Amino acid sequence: MTKLRDRRSLEQHPCFHGKASAHWGRIHLPVAPNCNIQCNFCNRLYACVNESRPGVTRHILQPAEALAALNRLLQQRKDIVVVGIAGPGDPLCDLDRTLETLRAVHALHPTLLICVSTNGLNLPSHIDELVAAGVTHVTVTVNAVDPHIGQKIYASVTVNHRLYQGLEAAKILLNRQEEAVVGLKQRGLIVKINTVVLPGINTDHIPDIAAKAAMWGADKMNCIPLIPVQGTPLAEHVTPTEAEMAFIRKSISGHMPQIFHCRRCRADAVGLLGEGDMAGAN
Repeated sequence: MTKLRDRRSLEQHPCFHGKASAHWGRIHLPVAPNCNIQCNFCNRLYACVNESRPGVTRHILQPAEALAALNRLLQQRKDIVVVGIAGPGDPLCDLDRTLETLRAVHALHPTLLICVSTNGLNLPSHIDELVAAGVTHVTVTVNAVDPHIGQKIYASVTVNHRLYQGLEAAKILLNRQEEAVVGLKQRGLIVKINTVVLPGINTDHIPDIAAKAAMWGADKMNCIPLIPVQGTPLAEHVTPTEAEMAFIRKSISGHMPQIFHCRRCRADAVGLLGEGDMAGAN
């Protein structure tokens, strides 16, 4: 397990702790462009300037460029406590780029917390490498724990260059997500479950996701309303209302502690939650 004695307090992570979000910032380094899953709400067009949502960035950085950007930012401000990789694809689909970046960050800035956000498909076999690279927090996006529902959310998953679809794809993903979360907790990492709320697809299923996440040992859960994206199968779906989201969070709070302050950050987010992206910080 990573030694945390000389690092920032784990409770300073602004995405995991609402009280920290008013004081402490993060930087997402967009070094991972590829993804091993095709979700029915994602169009993979990430070079966006004016959109603020996961999977969006102005530029893809090489690991060395990302480290240079981090070093510049740390000279400009003192509130950055977390370095994260959240895409714009899946960090473990671009494993070499992700690990190179994380190892360099941890070597140069060992007091910073390090965070990775992933769909979990490639996670089980790389947990120890993430721990060795200094990772303290992991977010795993779990949108279904019933493969019959999952097949409505995921068009395909790719494992070892083989494409899987339908029920088989959803079963593979779920099994790997469970193995991943359990393995992360066995190694002492902090785990958050992200769940995209998809009206008419998984809304009634979210209590089951929360119960399963609790059984796996996850620490917190973050329910995120769908952002309909043009050109996707779910482009015409409506986003849940604030009242609907409040009801969902309240109904599952007995299973898992809920996060209420998420800003659905870009893959190149910088600073306090909702503050901006990497280009705006330069």
